[in-house]
Amino acid sequence: MPPIFKLHSRNVMTIIERQRDNLVNIRIVWIGFCLLFTSAQISAGAIYKNGFDVTDAIIEVSEILPGGPPRDGIPAIDEPQFVHADDADFLKPEDRILGVERNGIVKAYPINILNWHEIVNDRFRQEPIVITFCPLCGTGMAFEATVRGNPLMFGVSGLLYNSDVLLYDRASESLWSQIMKQSISGKHQGDRLRHVPLQHTNWADWSDRYPDTLVLSDDTGFSRDYQRSPYRGYDKSRDLYFPVEFRSKGYHPKERVLGLEVNGTYKAYPFIELSKTDGLIKENLAGQQLTVKYDIQNQTANAYDLADNLLPSTTAFWFAWYAFHPQTEIFRATDPEIK
Repeated sequence: MPPIFKLHSRNVMTIIERQRDNLVNIRIVWIGFCLLFTSAQISAGAIYKNGFDVTDAIIEVSEILPGGPPRDGIPAIDEPQFVHADDADFLKPEDRILGVERNGIVKAYPINILNWHEIVNDRFRQEPIVITFCPLCGTGMAFEATVRGNPLMFGVSGLLYNSDVLLYDRASESLWSQIMKQSISGKHQGDRLRHVPLQHTNWADWSDRYPDTLVLSDDTGFSRDYQRSPYRGYDKSRDLYFPVEFRSKGYHPKERVLGLEVNGTYKAYPFIELSKTDGLIKENLAGQQLTVKYDIQNQTANAYDLADNLLPSTTAFWFAWYAFHPQTEIFRATDPEIK
């Protein structure tokens, strides 16, 4: 089939080939394409995007958009290497990390690395755990990677839904929504991933509390400049790269929120609201007693049960949380229930 844009397609491909490591440039080139047509391939009644069959997807097929890079154009890390905290000299105190404590093991995953890979297929002892990060939504989430008794390995599909990364498992090529925590197409359609608690904080805070932590090494096997963010300035801008189904003007689109799901009830705790408190909020959410702790210095928020166990939560940009949960409750510092 001849190229749709005859005058420019060769130039576009040249730009992509020359700047394949610059994710922002790739995405900018393809923004117009995403808005002009769906990029769906239709064959014998089936609909494919980036090579994935989305014919019977549980979400609107038209809302599944190509993010720019092809399938695995953003390479997942399948054999992660780790260094001890004292050897993590590539990290600065203010660098953001995702921290996981599980099965007696403590690990930190630098956002500087996740920006370029988005998925780390890891193990905590013998338990498969997948670490995921979507730079466009600001969402770092970890999941048990065993579904229906089978361990899965995940890759980056190159597709987005509501601006959020769609993972795919390599065994069945089912697509999975990170924020929905659910497969949206393929053999595993409807299956859910079990959310693993993690903390989204900075390196100074994490290494101070967990001095024996392991750290994902920047020796990933890929040639990337991990000291440079391909999304520089994005978290301060009001602009979105891709459309979302629901928008709210209540807060800056990139305002960070702690998102909780308890017994089918969703609630967002905007950091700007938490900053107006003493940093300790006790709540009864959908019948569960919990405490939200906010650290203004390190810009991190977490939720705990009555036994002080860390609860699964999602730190996200406000626009992303609202796009998936327009019915969300919202914590406001002026709530009369706050003691």
